[in-house]
Amino acid sequence: MSKQPTGSPTRAALDQELTALKEDVLQLGEMTGVAIAQAMESLLNRDTVLAQKVVASDAAINEKRFHIEEESLALIATQQPAAGDLRAIVAAMNMVGDLERMGDHAAGIATIVLRMQEEEQIEIPPGLSSMFEKTSEMLQRALDAYAQDDSNLAHQVASMDDEIDVIYKKLFRGLIEIIAEKPQMTTGGLYLLFAGHNLERIADRSTNLAERVIFLGSGRMQELNPESDEAGLN
Repeated sequence: MSKQPTGSPTRAALDQELTALKEDVLQLGEMTGVAIAQAMESLLNRDTVLAQKVVASDAAINEKRFHIEEESLALIATQQPAAGDLRAIVAAMNMVGDLERMGDHAAGIATIVLRMQEEEQIEIPPGLSSMFEKTSEMLQRALDAYAQDDSNLAHQVASMDDEIDVIYKKLFRGLIEIIAEKPQMTTGGLYLLFAGHNLERIADRSTNLAERVIFLGSGRMQELNPESDEAGLN
Protein backbone atom coordinates (compact mmCIF):
# COMPACT_ATOMS: atom_id res chain seq x y z
CA MET A 1 0.00 0.00 0.00
CA SER A 2 1.42 3.36 -1.00
CA LYS A 3 1.63 6.05 1.63
CA GLN A 4 -0.27 9.33 1.30
CA PRO A 5 2.25 12.18 0.90
CA THR A 6 2.88 13.73 4.29
CA GLY A 7 1.30 17.14 4.67
CA SER A 8 -0.73 17.14 1.44
CA PRO A 9 -4.08 17.66 3.21
CA THR A 10 -2.53 20.66 5.00
CA ARG A 11 -1.27 22.06 1.69
CA ALA A 12 -4.73 21.74 0.15
CA ALA A 13 -6.30 23.43 3.16
CA LEU A 14 -3.79 26.28 3.03
CA ASP A 15 -4.38 26.80 -0.69
CA GLN A 16 -8.11 27.00 -0.05
CA GLU A 17 -7.66 29.52 2.74
CA LEU A 18 -5.28 31.63 0.67
CA THR A 19 -7.85 31.71 -2.14
CA ALA A 20 -10.53 32.80 0.34
CA LEU A 21 -8.18 35.49 1.68
CA LYS A 22 -7.61 36.85 -1.81
CA GLU A 23 -11.35 36.90 -2.50
CA ASP A 24 -11.90 38.85 0.72
CA VAL A 25 -9.30 41.44 -0.30
CA LEU A 26 -10.96 41.83 -3.69
CA GLN A 27 -14.35 42.19 -2.01
CA LEU A 28 -12.97 44.96 0.18
CA GLY A 29 -11.58 46.57 -2.97
CA GLU A 30 -15.04 46.51 -4.51
CA MET A 31 -16.58 48.05 -1.38
CA THR A 32 -13.98 50.79 -1.44
CA GLY A 33 -14.53 51.49 -5.14
CA VAL A 34 -18.27 51.87 -4.55
CA ALA A 35 -17.66 54.28 -1.67
CA ILE A 36 -15.35 56.43 -3.81
CA ALA A 37 -17.84 56.52 -6.70
CA GLN A 38 -20.73 57.41 -4.39
CA ALA A 39 -18.67 60.10 -2.66
CA MET A 40 -17.91 61.77 -5.99
CA GLU A 41 -21.51 61.44 -7.14
CA SER A 42 -22.65 63.14 -3.94
CA LEU A 43 -20.16 65.97 -4.57
CA LEU A 44 -21.08 66.50 -8.22
CA ASN A 45 -24.82 66.45 -7.45
CA ARG A 46 -24.66 68.17 -4.04
CA ASP A 47 -26.45 65.06 -2.72
CA THR A 48 -26.24 65.19 1.07
CA VAL A 49 -28.32 62.03 1.55
CA LEU A 50 -25.83 60.00 -0.50
CA ALA A 51 -22.95 61.72 1.28
CA GLN A 52 -24.34 60.60 4.64
CA LYS A 53 -24.63 57.06 3.27
CA VAL A 54 -20.94 57.09 2.30
CA VAL A 55 -19.91 58.31 5.75
CA ALA A 56 -22.01 55.60 7.39
CA SER A 57 -20.63 52.87 5.11
CA ASP A 58 -17.08 53.54 6.26
CA ALA A 59 -17.73 51.41 9.37
CA ALA A 60 -18.38 48.34 7.19
CA ILE A 61 -15.11 48.92 5.31
CA ASN A 62 -13.23 49.18 8.60
CA GLU A 63 -14.86 46.01 9.90
CA LYS A 64 -13.96 44.11 6.72
CA ARG A 65 -10.34 45.21 7.04
CA PHE A 66 -10.11 44.00 10.63
CA HIS A 67 -11.68 40.67 9.68
CA ILE A 68 -9.10 40.12 6.93
CA GLU A 69 -6.22 41.04 9.23
CA GLU A 70 -7.47 38.59 11.86
CA GLU A 71 -7.86 35.94 9.17
CA SER A 72 -4.29 36.59 8.00
CA LEU A 73 -2.81 36.35 11.47
CA ALA A 74 -4.67 33.10 12.11
CA LEU A 75 -3.19 31.65 8.90
CA ILE A 76 0.33 32.57 10.00
CA ALA A 77 -0.23 31.12 13.48
CA THR A 78 -1.86 27.84 12.45
CA GLN A 79 -0.65 26.91 8.96
CA GLN A 80 3.11 27.54 9.09
CA PRO A 81 3.13 29.07 5.60
CA ALA A 82 6.19 28.75 3.37
CA ALA A 83 7.97 31.82 1.98
CA GLY A 84 5.69 32.32 -1.03
CA ASP A 85 2.56 31.77 1.04
CA LEU A 86 3.79 34.21 3.68
CA ARG A 87 4.33 36.85 0.98
CA ALA A 88 0.70 36.41 -0.08
CA ILE A 89 -0.52 36.85 3.48
CA VAL A 90 1.69 39.87 4.23
CA ALA A 91 0.71 41.48 0.92
CA ALA A 92 -2.97 40.99 1.74
CA MET A 93 -2.52 42.64 5.14
CA ASN A 94 -0.74 45.60 3.59
CA MET A 95 -3.31 45.97 0.82
CA VAL A 96 -6.32 46.01 3.14
CA GLY A 97 -4.66 48.79 5.12
CA ASP A 98 -4.41 50.89 1.96
CA LEU A 99 -7.96 50.01 0.90
CA GLU A 100 -9.34 50.99 4.29
CA ARG A 101 -7.55 54.32 4.07
CA MET A 102 -9.06 54.85 0.62
CA GLY A 103 -12.43 54.35 2.28
CA ASP A 104 -11.46 57.08 4.74
CA HIS A 105 -10.63 59.38 1.82
CA ALA A 106 -14.04 58.63 0.28
CA ALA A 107 -15.69 59.47 3.60
CA GLY A 108 -13.61 62.65 3.67
CA ILE A 109 -15.04 63.73 0.31
CA ALA A 110 -18.56 62.93 1.53
CA THR A 111 -17.97 64.97 4.69
CA ILE A 112 -16.94 67.91 2.50
CA VAL A 113 -20.31 67.66 0.73
CA LEU A 114 -22.09 67.93 4.07
CA ARG A 115 -20.02 70.93 5.13
CA MET A 116 -20.44 72.77 1.83
CA GLN A 117 -24.21 73.10 2.30
CA GLU A 118 -23.88 76.47 4.01
CA GLU A 119 -21.25 77.87 1.65
CA GLU A 120 -21.76 79.94 -1.48
CA GLN A 121 -22.03 77.57 -4.44
CA ILE A 122 -18.85 77.14 -6.45
CA GLU A 123 -18.74 75.35 -9.76
CA ILE A 124 -17.07 71.94 -9.71
CA PRO A 125 -13.93 72.18 -11.90
CA PRO A 126 -13.74 69.64 -14.76
CA GLY A 127 -10.34 68.60 -13.43
CA LEU A 128 -11.98 67.13 -10.35
CA SER A 129 -14.14 64.83 -12.48
CA SER A 130 -11.09 63.87 -14.54
CA MET A 131 -9.17 63.02 -11.38
CA PHE A 132 -12.03 60.82 -10.20
CA GLU A 133 -12.27 58.93 -13.50
CA LYS A 134 -8.53 58.24 -13.66
CA THR A 135 -8.30 57.42 -9.97
CA SER A 136 -11.16 54.93 -10.26
CA GLU A 137 -9.44 53.36 -13.26
CA MET A 138 -6.19 53.09 -11.29
CA LEU A 139 -7.90 51.32 -8.43
CA GLN A 140 -9.68 48.89 -10.73
CA ARG A 141 -6.48 48.10 -12.63
CA ALA A 142 -4.62 47.52 -9.37
CA LEU A 143 -7.32 45.10 -8.23
CA ASP A 144 -7.30 43.37 -11.62
CA ALA A 145 -3.51 43.03 -11.42
CA TYR A 146 -3.89 41.41 -8.00
CA ALA A 147 -6.67 39.08 -9.15
CA GLN A 148 -4.68 38.00 -12.22
CA ASP A 149 -1.17 38.07 -10.67
CA ASP A 150 -0.22 40.44 -13.48
CA SER A 151 2.94 42.46 -12.79
CA ASN A 152 2.76 44.23 -16.16
CA LEU A 153 -0.68 45.59 -15.32
CA ALA A 154 0.65 46.66 -11.92
CA HIS A 155 3.36 48.75 -13.62
CA GLN A 156 0.66 50.46 -15.73
CA VAL A 157 -1.04 51.61 -12.53
CA ALA A 158 2.09 53.43 -11.41
CA SER A 159 2.45 55.24 -14.73
CA MET A 160 -1.13 56.54 -14.41
CA ASP A 161 -0.27 58.20 -11.11
CA ASP A 162 1.85 60.74 -12.98
CA GLU A 163 -1.25 61.78 -14.96
CA ILE A 164 -3.18 62.28 -11.72
CA ASP A 165 -0.41 64.52 -10.36
CA VAL A 166 -0.50 66.73 -13.47
CA ILE A 167 -4.29 67.16 -13.23
CA TYR A 168 -4.07 67.87 -9.50
CA LYS A 169 -1.48 70.63 -9.99
CA LYS A 170 -3.70 72.27 -12.61
CA LEU A 171 -6.74 71.95 -10.34
CA PHE A 172 -4.81 73.48 -7.46
CA ARG A 173 -3.69 76.50 -9.46
CA GLY A 174 -7.17 77.05 -10.94
CA LEU A 175 -8.89 77.01 -7.56
CA ILE A 176 -6.29 79.33 -6.04
CA GLU A 177 -6.98 81.80 -8.87
CA ILE A 178 -10.73 81.63 -8.20
CA ILE A 179 -10.17 82.22 -4.49
CA ALA A 180 -7.91 85.20 -5.24
CA GLU A 181 -10.49 86.76 -7.60
CA LYS A 182 -13.57 85.95 -5.50
CA PRO A 183 -12.74 85.91 -1.78
CA GLN A 184 -16.34 84.93 -0.98
CA MET A 185 -15.54 81.57 -2.61
CA THR A 186 -12.58 80.91 -0.32
CA THR A 187 -14.18 78.28 1.90
CA GLY A 188 -15.88 76.48 -0.98
CA GLY A 189 -12.66 76.56 -3.00
CA LEU A 190 -10.67 75.11 -0.13
CA TYR A 191 -13.23 72.33 0.28
CA LEU A 192 -12.79 71.40 -3.38
CA LEU A 193 -9.02 71.45 -2.92
CA PHE A 194 -9.45 69.00 -0.04
CA ALA A 195 -11.59 66.80 -2.28
CA GLY A 196 -8.86 66.84 -4.92
CA HIS A 197 -6.26 65.99 -2.30
CA ASN A 198 -8.32 62.98 -1.19
CA LEU A 199 -8.46 61.74 -4.79
CA GLU A 200 -4.71 62.26 -5.18
CA ARG A 201 -4.09 60.19 -2.06
CA ILE A 202 -6.37 57.42 -3.36
CA ALA A 203 -4.23 57.33 -6.50
CA ASP A 204 -1.07 57.05 -4.40
CA ARG A 205 -2.56 54.18 -2.43
CA SER A 206 -3.57 52.43 -5.65
CA THR A 207 0.11 52.59 -6.57
CA ASN A 208 0.86 50.95 -3.23
CA LEU A 209 -1.48 48.10 -4.19
CA ALA A 210 0.42 47.69 -7.46
CA GLU A 211 3.69 47.51 -5.55
CA ARG A 212 2.31 44.62 -3.48
CA VAL A 213 1.35 42.75 -6.66
CA ILE A 214 4.93 43.04 -7.91
CA PHE A 215 6.18 41.95 -4.49
CA LEU A 216 4.05 38.82 -4.75
CA GLY A 217 5.66 37.84 -8.02
CA SER A 218 9.26 38.83 -7.32
CA GLY A 219 9.62 38.74 -3.54
CA ARG A 220 11.15 42.21 -3.77
CA MET A 221 9.59 45.48 -2.66
CA GLN A 222 9.95 48.18 -5.30
CA GLU A 223 8.77 51.78 -4.95
CA LEU A 224 7.12 52.47 -8.29
CA ASN A 225 6.54 56.19 -7.88
CA PRO A 226 8.94 57.57 -5.26
CA GLU A 227 7.83 61.20 -5.65
CA SER A 228 4.08 60.54 -5.42
CA ASP A 229 3.82 61.52 -1.76
CA GLU A 230 5.31 64.98 -2.31
CA ALA A 231 3.14 67.95 -3.08
CA GLY A 232 5.15 69.08 -6.09
CA LEU A 233 2.80 71.98 -6.81
CA ASN A 234 5.42 74.38 -8.14
